[in-house]
Amino acid sequence: MLILSRKVGETLYINDDIEVKIVEVSGDKVRLGIEAPKDVKVLRSELRLTMESNMKAADAISPDAFKNKLNSLKNNED
Repeated sequence: MLILSRKVGETLYINDDIEVKIVEVSGDKVRLGIEAPKDVKVLRSELRLTMESNMKAADAISPDAFKNKLNSLKNNED
């Protein structure tokens, strides 16, 4: 892991196409601005963990059980 110190307004680059700028430091929070190509995913760690958890849960259910649950939800909307 690379550890850097940066001040507000300073920037760092990842490869040639990802720019990370320190926008604000307030107390124990740092606001970052990230410019990256549209095909590069930029996710907060908690969102990535939620997505991984959801994927595991989806993999654990059989297709028939999923269809039954979906039909049950549709019937409750009526």
